[in-house]
Amino acid sequence: MKIHIGTGAKQMLAAAFVMTSMQLIVKSIPQIPPQEVVFFRALTSLVISYITLKKAGIYLWGSNKKLLFLRGFFGTVSLILVFASFQNLPLATAVVLQNLAPLFTALFAMLFLKQPLKPLQFLFMGLSIIGVILIKGFDPRVDPVFLTIAILGAIGSAAAYTVIGKLKGLENPVVVVFYFPFVAVPITGLWTYFEWVTPQGITWLALLSIGILSQIGQILLTKAYQSDDDAATVSSMNYTSVIYGALYGMYFFGEFFSLEVILGMLLVIAGTVLNLIYKSYTSTK
Repeated sequence: MKIHIGTGAKQMLAAAFVMTSMQLIVKSIPQIPPQEVVFFRALTSLVISYITLKKAGIYLWGSNKKLLFLRGFFGTVSLILVFASFQNLPLATAVVLQNLAPLFTALFAMLFLKQPLKPLQFLFMGLSIIGVILIKGFDPRVDPVFLTIAILGAIGSAAAYTVIGKLKGLENPVVVVFYFPFVAVPITGLWTYFEWVTPQGITWLALLSIGILSQIGQILLTKAYQSDDDAATVSSMNYTSVIYGALYGMYFFGEFFSLEVILGMLLVIAGTVLNLIYKSYTSTK
């Protein structure tokens, strides 16, 4: 099947690079708790989104408030979990596990939207599960607790992406992005108040950079998912983040992997990408 690289796919490629660069910075400041990192990231995004919407004369609160609030809530929970996994797992491993989200999105569609999965899709999911087992079994750096946290983060991301898909064509992308910090700031702010760690020196710049890069990445990602491009093609472009994550991990943290772990990563990616391509192919028949 020929895959056309359209505007949405290009936006996803750019989003993958920007977001992986942000994840690199998150991993570089393990002394700051993940909920505090999310708080600063959300606070920066809240200010940027508010100014952008006000300048454009766009109504802040949108028309689909319940869905927008759910997008913000799922995004907040998943980001705290995902940031915790970035800080405590090899970067490429955390990125691979985060990219399990499309598989969980398919499961949500089966459970809540009554969209049945085909037998081949279960096979593809099995490939990804085997990949996770290989990653855990052959990499002693992968703690079971943070492996579970990473998977839960992917589930939360899948829920957020499902809501974003439902909002396609209904809300301005910046409004969709705005609801994440609108929900995240009070939740993480309260948590941070009780477990505050004072950033030192360049850490302040790192936290500001995380907020700016995340804002850019979220807008690109939202536009990509709301584009007219094929969803499978758009989603598959996000897997370039694994390449960026592996290169960053090797260069900055000396993170190298055995052949078994690399095979596990490839199985996780293959299972997810094959599922996306198969779903796209069957939906056009």
